[in-house]
Amino acid sequence: AGKVLGTTQTTNKTAKTTTTANSAKLTTSSNSSSGTANVTEVAKNAMPSIVSITNMSVQEVQNFFGGTQKQKSESAGSGIIVGQNDSELLIVTNNHVVEGSSTLTVTFIDEESVEADIKGTDSDKDLAVVAVPLSKIAVATLGDSDKTQVGDQVIAIGNALGYGQSVTTGIVSAKERTMDSYDGKLLQTDAAINPGNSGGALLNANGEVIGINSAKIATETVEGIGYAIPVSDVSDLITNLMNQKTKTKVAESERGYIGIKGVDVTSDSAQMYNMPTGVYVSEVISGGGAEKAVITKGAVITGIEGTTVDGMDALQEQLQYYKAGEKVKITVQTQSKNGEYEKKDVEVTLGKQSE
Repeated sequence: AGKVLGTTQTTNKTAKTTTTANSAKLTTSSNSSSGTANVTEVAKNAMPSIVSITNMSVQEVQNFFGGTQKQKSESAGSGIIVGQNDSELLIVTNNHVVEGSSTLTVTFIDEESVEADIKGTDSDKDLAVVAVPLSKIAVATLGDSDKTQVGDQVIAIGNALGYGQSVTTGIVSAKERTMDSYDGKLLQTDAAINPGNSGGALLNANGEVIGINSAKIATETVEGIGYAIPVSDVSDLITNLMNQKTKTKVAESERGYIGIKGVDVTSDSAQMYNMPTGVYVSEVISGGGAEKAVITKGAVITGIEGTTVDGMDALQEQLQYYKAGEKVKITVQTQSKNGEYEKKDVEVTLGKQSE
């Protein structure tokens, strides 16, 4: 079984609980925090558990931090070390930070850089977990975001603008905000959250993580408003992503295929036609895995191995991790007689591209 150590120092003794699924765990605190934080102390204790994430190679990152590259990283974000298993440190970030990247590099506070692999992703909640080899132990403690109050002081740490870790502070200015671009409720803060902060931590006065910052959700035309995903709403999802099989890409010649032709069901189309977002199956290839699994024309593929897919690009990105001949769980939704879409999981044996 994997172990988790909470390294964040708190100003009060708090009751800690550990959520377990399979082997990796989250360290959580039931304490609610209010009042004024010692920002210097909180930042010092929390920073080892916050990392930078880029789509550059390890060598490129080392050149960047070594000063041989003066430009900032064009694709940069942050992550929070939230757990470990027997061989990996597990880091939560935003899905949009890692989405579409062929290479991922995680850089720790001491500027050591290591290559990272995708563990699991969820585009609906804009969350992802990546894994790096087990070399450091600086696991963050998650607080109870449900107990956070408007006016509580908060501290945001992240790789702002791609230049490296920085700290901003402010208050919780609103709770349970809804945005068209996000499926769920959000914490609103006036702490500065800029590009590169995405996936970083929003901390309470005790130094516990209460939110996962997302610059993507920010309103571009308004200053002084940033948003974070409340950790209490997504702790189960993070644990599930942590315990998925680590994804490593397979050679294109060995890659598996479902055996369908598909069309994106965008969010606009989904609303217009009362359909789920995903991949509309426009054709089932004869003799392919989809036909054998009785996936029919008109079905909508919405997930693969527990990972949400919102279109063909997302589906093809996930298929990069599976070889022909492997069995994978495909989530499909089909229309019932009353017109409603019903979800089910089917097992598909992937075939070669020619099949």
